[in-house]
Amino acid sequence: MDLSTTYLGLELPHPLMPGASPMVDDMDTVRRLEDAGAAAIVMHSLFEEQIATEQLGTLYHMEQHADSFAEALSYFPTPSEYALGPDDYLERIRRIKEAVRVPVIPSLNGVTPAGWLEYAKLMEQAGADALELNVYYMATDPLETGDAVERRLVEIAHTVKQETALPVAIKLSPFFSSFANVAHHLDEAGADGLVIFNRFYQPNIDVEELEVKPSLALSDSSELNLRLRWLAILSGRVRASLAVTGGVHTYLDAIKAIMTGAHAVQMVSALLIKGPDELRIIREQIATWLEQHEYESLRQMQGSMSLQRCPEPGAFERANYMRVLHSWRLTHAA
Repeated sequence: MDLSTTYLGLELPHPLMPGASPMVDDMDTVRRLEDAGAAAIVMHSLFEEQIATEQLGTLYHMEQHADSFAEALSYFPTPSEYALGPDDYLERIRRIKEAVRVPVIPSLNGVTPAGWLEYAKLMEQAGADALELNVYYMATDPLETGDAVERRLVEIAHTVKQETALPVAIKLSPFFSSFANVAHHLDEAGADGLVIFNRFYQPNIDVEELEVKPSLALSDSSELNLRLRWLAILSGRVRASLAVTGGVHTYLDAIKAIMTGAHAVQMVSALLIKGPDELRIIREQIATWLEQHEYESLRQMQGSMSLQRCPEPGAFERANYMRVLHSWRLTHAA
């Protein structure tokens, strides 16, 4: 069965790959991911704060005075909390490229169009095959308009495209008033791919210690529906490749994502729970399902459930919304 796909201009044997995660911090795990058939290796992010800290030459002082000025410094992770510093991150790209034969996609994470974006060129020089740009930003200023947030996002994407010849995917959150319009502007800015969606990790509160505590929960398949909706809406309406991340745990999850338009399927939580070999299992299950349903290739299925041929996607979505509510009443009235 032909499972090949094209993502960010890269010809891949199938769409399954690990998403951004700490798995790349262990070279044995990286090799196991390749052995399991990963189509590409996506690295976790190098953060703007790490680069800015190094550029300002303050890492040494933060290490020496970790307990000084505690209130000010507590807003920022200490250097020891970062898995890899900027130089170490570039070296990890080189090591992974030497260890595997599949494309390697590092990630930059930031919120301002500043000098840290120059690291896109350094990642290219280190051997990266593409770049994932993760613009993780919470708009908390009541005076900041949605238009300003969106313009900055597009500016960052445009700047990165100027810094490197690599294909660039933008990893997005769903929290825009008109997500389709944001996708359109990123497409015009030259984004080669859109990754749908970033997972926001919400902090918790320790009521006894009066502290904000980090809280991380792995995804499950229930998170996939939002991603399927937007894959279906965007498929065929933007030039950029589409990738799904968050909520893919089974082969049926992956098939749904591909049917709604995904060119790449990123998995993290399922691999952390079950191990890298889950990639091979799901790939084989997809191939079996396609054969049983008489598909000749994965591309034949790709985008088959998108809204591209629907003249009024908004009306379609409202009709579906009403059907869902009506079905609930009928089911529970019986």
